[in-house]
Amino acid sequence: MHCVIVGIPEQHGAGRMGCEMGPSALRTAGLVATLTALGHTVEDRGNVTPLTATARTHPNPALKALPEIAAWTAAIADAAYAASAHGMPLFLGGDHALSAGTVSGVARRAAEQGRPLFVLWLDAHPDFHTLDSTASGNLHGVPLAYACGQPGFAGYFPDLANPVDPSRVCTFGLRSVDPAERRALHAAGVLVHDMRAIDEHGLAPLLRAFLERVAAENGLLHVSFDVDFLDPAIAPAVGTTVPGGATFREAHLTMEMLSDCGLVSSLDLVELNPFLDERGRTATLLVDLTASLMGRRIMDRPTPSF
Repeated sequence: MHCVIVGIPEQHGAGRMGCEMGPSALRTAGLVATLTALGHTVEDRGNVTPLTATARTHPNPALKALPEIAAWTAAIADAAYAASAHGMPLFLGGDHALSAGTVSGVARRAAEQGRPLFVLWLDAHPDFHTLDSTASGNLHGVPLAYACGQPGFAGYFPDLANPVDPSRVCTFGLRSVDPAERRALHAAGVLVHDMRAIDEHGLAPLLRAFLERVAAENGLLHVSFDVDFLDPAIAPAVGTTVPGGATFREAHLTMEMLSDCGLVSSLDLVELNPFLDERGRTATLLVDLTASLMGRRIMDRPTPSF
């Protein structure tokens, strides 16, 4: 496969600084060498730069960095659309606000190909707030709602030509959902598999059923992987840690199943904050998980020497 790496050093959507270093940390952790060793070709397009921010005001006084996020979203959407023409894009973040651009960009490409876009949202949070409903004002909490065409973004975010059908979205691993988001997810018809559902039914059956839907509709699959999908015991480098996340084994199983299905067409790696990491362990884990998505199997893992 031809992998197209796009760095997105955007951190205006998060409540803590540091995510802008995420793309560099993933590159330093050996992402390109790992993909190459698996037999893929790799094209690193460097980092996206935002458009010039235009002053915007909104009735919700809690909103933070709205002009900056709108400018980033427009630039990221163009970069995602362009990258998707040449292979499988890997978007290195940056906080989760960047997915407003990546999802809308690859959705445009899917529409041109006449194929439905599905989204697997691996995250402790659904990021399904609107500009009106967010209380924190941190815009890494709105990208999925925007990409699904929820109301309230017109005139503030870039116009959305190809919204994702919410019924083709699966939020997986949730364990921190605000009441407004819970209501919105239900009303929109988003498939929700929180950690209780995963504990009760098992990860594999739930994920397999969703992937079978993607295959049945000949869909493309965008995977948006937030570091806080993982338990903070194994991935501390995120500003929104929530206990009870995916274990090392569950995370690798998820990525191996995604590899097996052959449907993944683009990937976000978001919310890595190297300032909060421990000797690069979270960045290294993300590279290992990406390797599992791109063909490495648990049986292939080398035994480290200490």
